[in-house]
Amino acid sequence: MSKKVSVIGAGLVGSLLSIYLAKRGYKVTMFERRGDMRKEVVEAGRSINLALSDRGIKSLKEVGIADDVLEIAIPMHGRHIHNLDGKYAFQPYGKEGQYINSVSRSELNSKLLDLAEKHGDEVLFGYRLQSIDFNQKSVAFEVNSQPVIIDYELLFGADGAYSATRLAHMLQHNLFEYHQYYIDCGYKELSFPAGEHNQHLLEKNALHIWPRKDYMLIALPNIDGSFTGTLFFPFEGELSFNNLKTREQVSQFFKDTFPDVIPLIPDLVHQFFNHPTSSLVTVKCLPWIRDDSFCLIGDAAHAIVPFFGQGMNAGFEDCSVLNDLIEIHNGDWQFILRSFQELRKTDADAIADMAINNFIEMREKTADKKFLLQKKIEAKLHEKYPDKWIPAYSQVSFSPHIRYSEALRNALKQEAIMQEVMLEPGIENKWETLDLENKILSKLELS
Repeated sequence: MSKKVSVIGAGLVGSLLSIYLAKRGYKVTMFERRGDMRKEVVEAGRSINLALSDRGIKSLKEVGIADDVLEIAIPMHGRHIHNLDGKYAFQPYGKEGQYINSVSRSELNSKLLDLAEKHGDEVLFGYRLQSIDFNQKSVAFEVNSQPVIIDYELLFGADGAYSATRLAHMLQHNLFEYHQYYIDCGYKELSFPAGEHNQHLLEKNALHIWPRKDYMLIALPNIDGSFTGTLFFPFEGELSFNNLKTREQVSQFFKDTFPDVIPLIPDLVHQFFNHPTSSLVTVKCLPWIRDDSFCLIGDAAHAIVPFFGQGMNAGFEDCSVLNDLIEIHNGDWQFILRSFQELRKTDADAIADMAINNFIEMREKTADKKFLLQKKIEAKLHEKYPDKWIPAYSQVSFSPHIRYSEALRNALKQEAIMQEVMLEPGIENKWETLDLENKILSKLELS
């Protein structure tokens, strides 16, 4: 195979993949159905922030662009919990010095596009995929209402959760397995403006959560002093998007449920009715590949819900794993793609399941006293026995050497132990004792 690669989708993963390949000497062309986001205004309500953690940073470092990206990121050291009674609580993500990073999707994508072009990649905008002929290895696009046919040698589908590339692949594959699952909540973006002189009006270095059991609001900081908020809320039911139909209903709902938010968003009701309501989907599918010439990657292969902050990080890790395989197998693309699928499918399914579980934790448990005590016990164990007990969040966010599938197995084992421990009579008074620690460690060794 020569050194020509085509990538469908110039989003986060497509752009990073193109940089990896360019650094290996491949001539890469990205095809993007939208216009150039660096020259267009991002549609209101669709600039959802992302949480860049160690897996994603590791991938960025491998191609030498981590410092460029971290210039537009804000460290978040933990969750800042806003309870209904007006009280606050802070839950650190990991040990001191560990943090994830808030970054604007649009700013990050623009930065990656700049860096891809700097590395010699070509980006063609306004190319809407119509069909793929996998036998002839050609892609049909619509460009300015005109048909355009492009031949390819190696084709990657990096066009997101609603991938047109995946659809074309699926419809022409007799044994394609596909599963998609929508959670019962949708999301709506609510922007918190900056204060005077671009001041952050909430704690800057934290991810803010207003947990309300069946729903929640979160907010992530931006470098301009604003916060990008997201309301995760049921589509249907007594309290739902479907039932908040008037300005009065929306205003009353926020007064009752998120009273401290009202002064922070002056045009709250206007945003609620003018920003779109979007759904959240998990996608699992197989196969991702065809012989030595086609591969799905990122959300196109394994879309997940955002509640572990790993969608982007998992996609970036895809690029890193693929790069390692290219290094080892020296251009044998049939073996590279087959190995990539075998390695990443198991991990993609694992983080998809963990993300769903973390949604329940974030909206229902982060304000629960017993849950908070459990997290204190786990944090203490991790501090004293860092090689024996690593909390699930730390395994996923701060331990890029641990595979997602391994993290899931460890998390299930540790959670079973903690559920048993939390039933101990008087746990509130003896959680710091050496006796309890020894009990937990012995259970861990036996499991």
